[in-house]
Amino acid sequence: MIAHPILAGPAFAATATGNMNVRINIVAECKVVTATDMDFGTTGVIDANVDQTSSITVQCTNSTPYTVGLNAGGGIGATVAVRKMTGPASATVNYSLYRDAARTQVWGFTPGTDTVASTGNGNPQTMTVYGRVPVQTTPGAGAYSDIVAITVQY
Repeated sequence: MIAHPILAGPAFAATATGNMNVRINIVAECKVVTATDMDFGTTGVIDANVDQTSSITVQCTNSTPYTVGLNAGGGIGATVAVRKMTGPASATVNYSLYRDAARTQVWGFTPGTDTVASTGNGNPQTMTVYGRVPVQTTPGAGAYSDIVAITVQY
């Protein structure tokens, strides 16, 4: 039998060892992962409250305290208490966004006053936004909309 030099490996007489440092520096961070649309659906005369919910998912590094705020939206004359969806001929539909299912705590953007506070756990955390279109004088038919900015402070 003939030995093939390719198959035969070198004989090792000794070994040497060493160490490699491995590092990562985690900084406090939060991000908005998702936000579902608040869709009040289709209605005619607004003679009863129209309630709906949506959700915001935030992810923050573990142990990072944060607050989630919602601005007044883009409707002319809107406040966090009375936001305005704008439609045809600049007509508006009033609505409000709340932090609680009873719809008594308006969701605004002032930390410690009208925002939602939590502490990150490293995983996505979802919170519910409770919306209401209250009884009001109904404007003309058409599609009405608004955009509300979400701010996470940490």
